[in-house]
Amino acid sequence: MTDKKLKVIGITGGVGSGKTELLHYISEHYACRILYADEIAAQMQEPGGKCYQELKELLGEELFLGNGEMDRALLAEKIFQNAALLQQVNELIHPAVVQEILNQISIEQEKGEKQFVFIEAALLIENGFDKICGELWYIYTDIEVRRERLKRSRGYSEDKIGAIVNRQLSEEEFRKHCQVVIDNSRSLQESIRQISQVLEGYTCHR
Repeated sequence: MTDKKLKVIGITGGVGSGKTELLHYISEHYACRILYADEIAAQMQEPGGKCYQELKELLGEELFLGNGEMDRALLAEKIFQNAALLQQVNELIHPAVVQEILNQISIEQEKGEKQFVFIEAALLIENGFDKICGELWYIYTDIEVRRERLKRSRGYSEDKIGAIVNRQLSEEEFRKHCQVVIDNSRSLQESIRQISQVLEGYTCHR
């Protein structure tokens, strides 16, 4: 096992803040591994996935299609009407996702090829990823910039954007829990400058 210390960083921010674009840049320019919690969770819900059978028993056969895959639209409708069921689903999936992330961090530590592991999760703070990460980054973006991005890239209406934003943490809560704030309200180059300033304080650019 290598003695090289791997830095684990959690990335969070409101919808439309531009996390994906910034993580793409980081993945291209730094020796890092990026883990997307939502992607890991989705894999675990697929046929053969770690949580698949337990989910099938919990939710019932009617939520699964002929090919064995979950009917996600029907699931969303069902859990929207049933907070207790949503909690049961989360309690089943979240620990499995955390364990898989810990496994992947251990693998990268053993290999010794990466300097960073970044974890992106919609509920990074709410789900206690601060216990896994050495530090948390908040990707801040002005709300009006986020609204315009979401209308242009995803075709969201004002009502839909408002509903999503209202379910997420406030800017004050994000800032309270995160050690680094990247302002992504302006140009990509300005955001890259901020990221480079932080990461190059830890190590040399690849």
